[in-house]
Amino acid sequence: MRIDYQNVDITQEERIILKEINFRAEAGEFVYLIGKVGTGKSSLLKTFYGELEVHTGNARVLDQEMTKIRRRRIQALRREIGIIFQDFQLLNDRNVRANLDFVLKATGWKKKEERIARINEVLDQVNMKEKADMMPYQLSGGEQQCVCIARAILNRPDIILADEATGNLDRENSRRTASLLYNISQQGTTVILATHNEELIAEFPGIVYRCDNGLLQECTEAYGTVLTPNDIESRSIEED
Repeated sequence: MRIDYQNVDITQEERIILKEINFRAEAGEFVYLIGKVGTGKSSLLKTFYGELEVHTGNARVLDQEMTKIRRRRIQALRREIGIIFQDFQLLNDRNVRANLDFVLKATGWKKKEERIARINEVLDQVNMKEKADMMPYQLSGGEQQCVCIARAILNRPDIILADEATGNLDRENSRRTASLLYNISQQGTTVILATHNEELIAEFPGIVYRCDNGLLQECTEAYGTVLTPNDIESRSIEED
C-alpha cells in the first residue's frame, strides 16, 4: 500500500478542511480526486508530501507515518514523489533540457552522461525530445505540461501527484495530459489526479474520490467498472 489514510482530519489555521478521511492507493492505480474548487483536493495532496501537517488518525505514505514524520525525512520522501502543478513552475531563464538537468543535479545525479541519458529518455516518453532546446515561453500550454510530466518522472517516483494538471488546458491537451499520466500508471506508478474535469474518467478509468462539504467519499461505482492492475493481469492470463 503506497498511501493509507484512516480517520484523518485535515486542518488549516484551526479550520477543518476535510474530516474523517479514509483513502487508499496502491501501486499502479490511477486515482481521481474530483470536486469543486476549494473543497480540499489540493490540501489533501499537500499532506501526502508533507507540505501540510497531519495530526490525527493514521496516515501512511510510502511507509512513512505522516503524523510523526520528521522534517529531514520529508525531503527523502519527496524524492520518491513526482509533483505536477497547474501553473507549470518551469524556470523561464533556461531551456527544457536545462530545466530537467537542474532537477537531476538537485537530487544527487553526479555524472553528466547519466543525466543526459535520463533527460532524453523522459522527453522521448512524453514526445518532447525535439523541443529540448526551446525555452518554456516558446512552448504551448500543453507542451509545457508535458515538460512538467517529464520533470515529475525523472527520478522514477513511486507516486505522482497531479494538482489540476489539466486545469489550464484546452480539451485536446487535457486529454493528452491524462493519457500520458494514465500510461505512466500502467507501468506501476501510483498516479493521483486532482481535477474538476469529470469527462476524463470515461476514457481513462480509475478509482474516484469526491471532495464535498468537508468529506472525502469514494464514488467509483458511479462511473462504471474500473480495471485494477491485478484485473488487467488476470485478464491477460485468461486470454493466453
